[in-house]
Amino acid sequence: MLYRESGDFSETYKADSQTFPIKFDRYRYYAVLIVAFLVIPLVINDYWANAVLVPFLIYAIAAIGLNILVGYCGQVSLGTGGFMAVGAYACYKLMTAFPEVSIMIHVVISGGITAAVVTVFGLPSLRIKGFYLAVATLAAQFFLVWLFNRVAWFYNYSSTGQITAPDRTVLGYLVTGPNTEAWSKYLICLVFLTISGIIARNLTRGSMGRRWSAIRDMDIAAEIIGVNPLTAKLSAFAVSGFFIGISGALFFAVYLGAVDVGESFGIQKSFLVLFMVIIGGLGSIFGSFAGAAMLVLLPVLLKNILVGALGWDTALAAHLEFIIVGALIIVFLIAEPHGLAQLWRVAKEKLRLWPFPH
Repeated sequence: MLYRESGDFSETYKADSQTFPIKFDRYRYYAVLIVAFLVIPLVINDYWANAVLVPFLIYAIAAIGLNILVGYCGQVSLGTGGFMAVGAYACYKLMTAFPEVSIMIHVVISGGITAAVVTVFGLPSLRIKGFYLAVATLAAQFFLVWLFNRVAWFYNYSSTGQITAPDRTVLGYLVTGPNTEAWSKYLICLVFLTISGIIARNLTRGSMGRRWSAIRDMDIAAEIIGVNPLTAKLSAFAVSGFFIGISGALFFAVYLGAVDVGESFGIQKSFLVLFMVIIGGLGSIFGSFAGAAMLVLLPVLLKNILVGALGWDTALAAHLEFIIVGALIIVFLIAEPHGLAQLWRVAKEKLRLWPFPH
């Protein structure tokens, strides 16, 4: 009986267009933020930070960026791993060239650099689409990995070819390096995810989001009614690249600390983020969170159950993980193309009508 919109009405256009028009939704959103910012940092440990929470926060940012491009604008991309590498290497060069500047600024600038690079690789979308655009972005993935491997300037001529994040602090607390506390890594990623989610939510619900959706549904009709495909498509590539660049910078500097581009940002990373978007739900910000949570928690759950409890071989458990993820993708594509986000919407609708039949 609590989750009803009866009597929960709006008196202004501003109130009617807010993200959570129902008070119960707003209170739940505030409760989640309170727990995330005030409770979890007090109880988090290294295992939960490194195995679950920090990768979830970073992948959620990447999934939001890819969902804007694929889910909202309908432009297929298979170059997410390479674009994350752009953010990581941009952050590394900025951290080593300007050590006195805050890491927070470096991460944001890395997102801007990635946005510019992704926009350049998005230019073919003005002429091609669908399978051909996917191949073009896949070519960008392989080109960027090759570039960061071959040009020694990007990794400061290191003999190993790896990049390592130097120690950096925010408000006097270490957020990069081997001695970083679990709660500090978690909080910096949470801040970026919260801001990214708010920005993405407002963009997709505004005029820009409506232009993206028009291009996705039928680009010719959208152009006839006045939507400029040039600005709409390239803006989607730029915004998507900005979020993906931020996730790549955090993935390198805060989460791993040292990366090799071939191992950390290969084609498997592009498919992983794409699977998050498909399972979570295309065209849904919440779906980006849900897909990232599912594909981050699934390997941890399988490892603890199959390897830890049942004593299975680690390689066998990893193969089973691939089988389960593939099966989930097939099931969602056939039974529920809109993913976990649609299941969540249906559950909320049933909750509003409970105990009456739907």
